[in-house]
Amino acid sequence: MSDPALGLTMLGLIVVVIMLGFPTAFTLMGLGIMFGFVAFYDPSVHFWNNRVFDLMVQRAFGAMTNETLLSIPLFVLMGYVMERGALVDKMFHSVQLAFRRVPGSLAVTTLIICTFWGIASGLVGAVVVLMGVIAMRPMLNAGYDVRLASGVITAGGTLGILIPPSVMIIVYAAVAGQSVVKLYAAAMFPGFFLALLYLVYVIGWVMINPKIAPSIPADQMRVEIPPWLQRVSTAYSRRMLPALAAAVVAPGKVLRAQADGAAITWGMLVRGLLVALVPVAVAVATLGATWWYVVIHSQETDAPVAVSQSEKASAPAALKEAPAAGGLQEPPAESGGLQEPPAEGGGLKEPPSEGGVKEPPGATAVQEPPAARGEPALQSMNTPDAQTAVGVPAAFYTGFWIAVAITLGLLAWYYWKFDAEQFEILRMLTSSVMPLGLLTFVVLAVILFGITTATESAAVGAAGAFLMAWQARTLNWERIKEAVFLTARTTAMVCWLFVGSAIFSAVFAILGGQALVEHWVLSLDLSPIQFLLLSQAIIFVLGWPLEWTEIIVIFVPIFLPLLQHFHIDPMLWGVLVFVNLQAAFLSPPVAMSAFYLKGVSPSHVTINQIFAGMMPYMLIVILCMVFMYIWPGMTLWLPNYLYGGG
Repeated sequence: MSDPALGLTMLGLIVVVIMLGFPTAFTLMGLGIMFGFVAFYDPSVHFWNNRVFDLMVQRAFGAMTNETLLSIPLFVLMGYVMERGALVDKMFHSVQLAFRRVPGSLAVTTLIICTFWGIASGLVGAVVVLMGVIAMRPMLNAGYDVRLASGVITAGGTLGILIPPSVMIIVYAAVAGQSVVKLYAAAMFPGFFLALLYLVYVIGWVMINPKIAPSIPADQMRVEIPPWLQRVSTAYSRRMLPALAAAVVAPGKVLRAQADGAAITWGMLVRGLLVALVPVAVAVATLGATWWYVVIHSQETDAPVAVSQSEKASAPAALKEAPAAGGLQEPPAESGGLQEPPAEGGGLKEPPSEGGVKEPPGATAVQEPPAARGEPALQSMNTPDAQTAVGVPAAFYTGFWIAVAITLGLLAWYYWKFDAEQFEILRMLTSSVMPLGLLTFVVLAVILFGITTATESAAVGAAGAFLMAWQARTLNWERIKEAVFLTARTTAMVCWLFVGSAIFSAVFAILGGQALVEHWVLSLDLSPIQFLLLSQAIIFVLGWPLEWTEIIVIFVPIFLPLLQHFHIDPMLWGVLVFVNLQAAFLSPPVAMSAFYLKGVSPSHVTINQIFAGMMPYMLIVILCMVFMYIWPGMTLWLPNYLYGGG
């Protein structure tokens, strides 16, 4: 058997052996060493001196020194601490009350909590199991269709591996030689857009067929109003914002009053007023941060860039091609920890001796000028003049003031209906959702705005998760030990996967398998869009028997060297893969989300009902990918804006 045939045999065996249930990491290492021994076999050399053992040591060392992987254990620890801290129950109840008038309110609440809890934890299994325990039985008891209930839990639970911070994105960044922060920025809008499509589908289905999600009786959705709040409402006004403001300024009517034996203090009134002003504070903070970043911060950053561009205009043409003028550059603050390790230390690079094996195109593909590329929709949205624009576009001011007007209108409408019941719901949301929202925002903001590296941001997230659990008094020493143990186990699994994939990919390339695949694809004479469809279709089909880890570390590296030939931006292609892999958790027979949910569902819920509930979401995943191709700016605009283009 020829070497390329051995390589293809090796690739086919890995799928079969994994489907038989063998551990992926050790299967990769075992097959890599076995076939590598054959590839390096020399009768004149003692078997112990076979070079496959040197390759094993080098690749293991390279994977272990890959700096991109440093943030994985901290992000995983953050997720396990919050999952073990059981912080979801109150959050689910408060969000359910907030959306009680929306069609299919329980399903909508489940999907929203799944999305944001998945963002915070990044653990698909933990989110699906946790929401299955909390939300599955209430939905079934309310008369919800089993397919609707199971679909929102399984589909919503998988969003955690797509929306940053995500372990899957970190793994892809290490494999593809891409920047973690740029991939985080690129995946942000597609992730939330997919969640929006899920919401539209659920609400639309319920509106078309209300029987699948009966309305919850009003008495079950009534909020209990504390006596002191009722007293303030009666004494001043039904609308709580002016009532609390008047009570703080002139508290004489209620300050000495007794409400069920509890005195009303001025401090209670001040705290109530601050809670009532939370929507205003959030709106001001959001609009103010947007104004600061676009009008103030970006202008301070753009000024020296504009000078350097004007200086380069008069420089020799050779200098214009220097790497400094390249594409998506890291922010200066991130230069320490977010760069792909140098060629000597990488653990996932092909041996240089093989002509058909190339390093994943990574940065070179991103830096290629758009003018040299083919399909416009597959190109990076970078433009050579992107960094020369100094002034803020006039469209920003127009859009900003329109956003201000809309925000003021929404706030006025909200406070017009802001009675004691709405105040109590807001207080519950503030105490349960606000801490998680702030933690998630801080973790993402410090990465995207270049304040910290991904590893430092993960440390902030882990510390914040401990503080949240401590404040909620739900985390004891036993749960901390469980979280740390599970973190160590998950991290070890990911690291061994990288060692195994490094050995496997190197031997596959040495046998000529990579060159054979490249030659076959190039012989098809595909256009960029045809190659894009072919690669994504293969990944979609592989998602049926395999999990995302095997696809990322085994099959994605096969496609990466071909992206440069077809002029496809590796960042756009990577985010398409992330969205595509949502289907890996929703596609039978190896739909792990279904089995997670089945384990905590009532006995009358069958696995086939869960499968039937998941299937429509696979079609929504495909629809989201179509939107991403038609509108690549949804993926590429944010990284280009934050980190510049060129």
